[in-house]
Amino acid sequence: MSNTTQAAVAGQQTANPEASMADKKFLAGVDLPVFLISGGVLVLFAVFALYDIEMMSGWVNTAFATSTKYFGAYWQVLLLLTFVIGLFLTIGRTGSVVLGGVKAPEMPTFQWISVIMCTLLAGGGVFWAAAEPMAHFTSAPPLFAGTEAGSVDAAYNALAQSFMHWGFLAWAILGSLTGIVFMYLHYEKGLPLKPRTLLYPVFGDKVMTGPLGAIVDASCVLAVVAGTVGPIGFLGLQVSFGLEKLFGIPNTYMTQVMILVGLIGIYTISAVSGVTKGIQILSRANVILAVVLMAFILIFGPTAFIIDGYLHSFGIYLDQFIPMATFRASPAWLDWWTVFFWGWFLGYGPLMAMFVARISKGRTIREMVLLISIVAPVITCFWFTIVGGSGLAYELATPGVISEPFTGFNLPAALLAITEQLPMGFFISVLFLILTTIFVATTGDSMTYAVSMVMTGTDHPQASVRVFWGIMMGVVAALLISIGSGGISALQSFIVVTAVPVSLVLLPSLWTAPQIARKMADEQGL
Repeated sequence: MSNTTQAAVAGQQTANPEASMADKKFLAGVDLPVFLISGGVLVLFAVFALYDIEMMSGWVNTAFATSTKYFGAYWQVLLLLTFVIGLFLTIGRTGSVVLGGVKAPEMPTFQWISVIMCTLLAGGGVFWAAAEPMAHFTSAPPLFAGTEAGSVDAAYNALAQSFMHWGFLAWAILGSLTGIVFMYLHYEKGLPLKPRTLLYPVFGDKVMTGPLGAIVDASCVLAVVAGTVGPIGFLGLQVSFGLEKLFGIPNTYMTQVMILVGLIGIYTISAVSGVTKGIQILSRANVILAVVLMAFILIFGPTAFIIDGYLHSFGIYLDQFIPMATFRASPAWLDWWTVFFWGWFLGYGPLMAMFVARISKGRTIREMVLLISIVAPVITCFWFTIVGGSGLAYELATPGVISEPFTGFNLPAALLAITEQLPMGFFISVLFLILTTIFVATTGDSMTYAVSMVMTGTDHPQASVRVFWGIMMGVVAALLISIGSGGISALQSFIVVTAVPVSLVLLPSLWTAPQIARKMADEQGL
C-alpha cells in the first residue's frame, strides 16, 4: 500500500464518528486549499452579482457560450458512452461483483432506492416535469419540427424529448461507472472519498497529494454547490409564487427568505443526523408522497392520455434515442436545452457518485447500474408523463388553459395550472408545493453531506462541516434572489461553465471502471 493510501486510511480512522472531541473541531481534518478555492469562488460570484448583476451576467453568458460551443458535442458522447459501457458491465461475470467490501447490503432495498431516486431526481423533477413537456409542445424541438402544431403527435413528441433530458443518459452519468471506481478505491484500497480519487488510476499519487488534486476537488465542489444553490434559490421563488396564488401571502423577498430559512433548517438537520437517519427519513417521506400524488392523478386525472402518452412517447424515445442523443443540427436550441441539462448533471457527477458509493455498500454492479441507468429513468419518465402529460391533455382539450399561465417560461405557474384542473385542485396544489420542498431538501442534505465528505476525505464528516455547508448554500441562494430572478438565472448558466473541468474528471471512468470490474471479478472468483 502506498504512503498516500496509508495516509488516507489513517485520515478515515481519525474522522470516525467516535473520534475524540478535539478532532470534531471545524477545521480538524478539513482540506483547506479545497475549502478556500471552492468557497472563495462562490463568495466572489455572489459579491459580483450583488455589485453589478448585468456585468456578471455578461461574463457568465460569454463563458456559457464558449463552454457549449467547444464541449457540447464531447458531453453528448461522454454521456452516451457512460450509459452503454455501464450496461455492458451488468452482463456476464462483472455484473455479479459485490461492491463496498461487505457481503450484504447495509441499507434495505426500498430505502436505498428511495434515497437514490430523491437525491438524483431532485426538486427540478417537479417543476420541470410540468413545464418542459409544455415548452416542447408550444415550440417543437428541431428534430420534430415537421409535426403539426397543437396535435396529439406534437404532445407525444414533447414528452419523448423530455424523456431524453431526464432519462437514461442523465441518470447514468450520476454514479454508474464512477460509483464502481469510488467503491473499489475507497472501500477496498482505502483512498479518500474525494473527486480526485477518480483520477488515481491515471495519475497515481501525484493527484492525491499535489495541487492538481486540490483543483480537481475544488472544481467539483464548486459545480455541485452551484448546482444545488440554484434549485434552493429557485424553490424560494417558486413556493413564494405558489403561496401568493393559493393563500394570498404577498410574494415578497421576506417571504422567500422565510421559505429558505425553513428549507435550510430541514436539510441541514437531516445532513447532520446522517445517511441512516434524516436523509433516509426525508427520502422515504418524499417517495411515499410522490407515489400518492401519482396514483391520485392517474386515477382522477386524464388517465387514458397518461397511459397512451407514456407508452407511445417512450416508444418514440427508444426509436429516436440515438438521433436525439447525437443531435447537433441546431446549436442555439441545443445550448439551452440538451447541452444545458448535460452540463447541469455532469456538475453533479463526482459528488453524486460519492454519495451513491456511501449508501450502496454490499450491492452488486448489476444492481447498482440497473437501478441508476434503467429503473430510475423509467420511473422518472412515468413521473414526467403523470405531471407534464396531464398538462398536455388539458391543453389539448382546452387550448391555452396551461400554455397561457406558462407564458414567459413561468415554471411554477405551469405546475399550479395543471393541479388546478384536478379534483380537489387546491389541496393537490398544496401537496405539490410540499413535495417540491422535500425534493429540494433531499438534494440539499445529500449534497451537504457529499461536499463535507470531500472536505474531510471520509464518509463520516464532522457535524460542524455539514452545518457550515448547509447554511452556506442557503445564504448564497438568499443573496442571489435578493437581486431578483436574474441572480439565479446567472447561476444556472454558471453551472454549465463549472461542468467543463468536471467532465474531464469523469472521462477516465470510461476505461477505469471496466478494468476495476474485471479485476474485482477475478478477486471474487467469478
